[in-house]
Amino acid sequence: MTVFTKNRERLIAGEVSGQLLLAVVEQARAGNLLSEEHFTVDGTLIQAWASRRSFRGKQDPPSRGTGARGRKLLRDTHESATDPEARLYKKCGAAAAVPSYLGHVLTENRNGLVVGAMVTQSGTTAEREAALRMLDGMKRRGPITLGADKSYQQAEFIGGLRARQIAPHVAEYEPNPKWPNWLGEKERSDPGFSVSQRKRKLVEKVFGWAKQDRMRQVKLRGRARVEWLFQLLAAAHNLLRMQKLIPAQ
Repeated sequence: MTVFTKNRERLIAGEVSGQLLLAVVEQARAGNLLSEEHFTVDGTLIQAWASRRSFRGKQDPPSRGTGARGRKLLRDTHESATDPEARLYKKCGAAAAVPSYLGHVLTENRNGLVVGAMVTQSGTTAEREAALRMLDGMKRRGPITLGADKSYQQAEFIGGLRARQIAPHVAEYEPNPKWPNWLGEKERSDPGFSVSQRKRKLVEKVFGWAKQDRMRQVKLRGRARVEWLFQLLAAAHNLLRMQKLIPAQ
């Protein structure tokens, strides 16, 4: 193991990138660069450093799966020999499933700065679960709004936001019995709803910048290592934005 690798492992074990991101957020807050009331959440697929051919049947699969009513899913029966924590997943129907993780960010709506970032294993519920975890870990001074795309339009998630005094500004599906919407009329007619929907596009700039190089296909294995890099890039993104937002002294 090289000196660089040893030092990187120490930084990962110490959760240094997460602490750095928090410190940068506090610096932005001190400079009055953050919205304290309006936020956006989104997730992106991060291709793992593994191939589809690396997936093999598990030697000791569980007797009960993680699917509905205990149904066994691919993640219960197979894993990658290269990166066991990566899962085969696709975010849209037209794409091919690839070994991957999901990266999640919570941004404020004034300047699009990242206030929370994490990585999870890929899964259909991971984005909504990660959103609630990041919201629970965020400093709050009162009720807030949260903008999100249609993948967050789900009854349990909307209920979770309401229970936390968070106004759900979540994009809605066209009327369709297969894809119901869960917003109330008061939430839907909130004047801030359309503003949140416009502002949530800012989060795409974070993903676009991160995927120019390091995060399109990450060259690290294991969720903790991928998260370390993801949070480090989130902190770097904020610093670059803040450099443009803070006037020269």
